[in-house]
Amino acid sequence: MIECDVKIGRADLYDYNLKYTYGKFFNILAEVMGLAAIVYGIYSANYPLAVIGFVVVIYLPVTLWTRSAQVAALSPAFKEPLHYRLDDEGLTVSQGENEETIKWEDCVKAVSTSRSVLVFTSLTGATIFPRNQLGDKMPLIIQCISQNMSPDKVNIKC
Repeated sequence: MIECDVKIGRADLYDYNLKYTYGKFFNILAEVMGLAAIVYGIYSANYPLAVIGFVVVIYLPVTLWTRSAQVAALSPAFKEPLHYRLDDEGLTVSQGENEETIKWEDCVKAVSTSRSVLVFTSLTGATIFPRNQLGDKMPLIIQCISQNMSPDKVNIKC
């Protein structure tokens, strides 16, 4: 069993939102099209097209940053640290009186970013394990996740 406490902040939520959002084909396509519009607009001296491309490329990351900041500031769930417990049964998240256990077989996938490890507990929600807060516990957490989740659901890079 591994236990740890984490305080999820704006940067952690932004990291999650980036991974979630850019995991969708349409959003990646929009960014590529925006970049193409910038390049073509500058090359062909069609500056309005370049500006539109710039807005498309910048809009999503800025919106995600703003939304992450709002959620971190306003959501009661992120005001206090979360307590995580990982064992062979599943992942338990608790805060104050509230506690929820998600069985490993119910987890959708586990992925990593340079900033965190994310265990998606639903199609839209994830448990965030910030690397900078977990230090020497991170290898144990990754090992626990990898041992208890199906290998086809785990894509974690150390």
